[in-house]
Amino acid sequence: MSRKSSALILAAALALAGAGFVAPPAAQAAPQVSVGVGVGIGVAPPPPRFERAPPPRRGYAWAPGYWSWSPRLHRHVWVGGRWMRVHPGYHYMPARWQQGPRGHWHFSAGYWAR
Repeated sequence: MSRKSSALILAAALALAGAGFVAPPAAQAAPQVSVGVGVGIGVAPPPPRFERAPPPRRGYAWAPGYWSWSPRLHRHVWVGGRWMRVHPGYHYMPARWQQGPRGHWHFSAGYWAR
């Protein structure tokens, strides 16, 4: 696979996993299914920012903010927390970065799990 193809695939994965992705209202009514798209980079994310969670809202769960990788800017950008409609029988797993065995950092987008 060429570098250009790899870059396009990475950009597409980030576009899907990034903060700018907004599902239409009908898609938000059902729990999101984890898609298994991952991003791996060699740059560690900065420490999480302190974000004061707003007071609880009935029927909603707070999804905390996280650092997202911007291939256009070649750096991490902060994505602020947001309210997510609760799905009975599911709990929200927030977005996270994990360091792999070879030192690369891997991003997993937030999702709803049983």
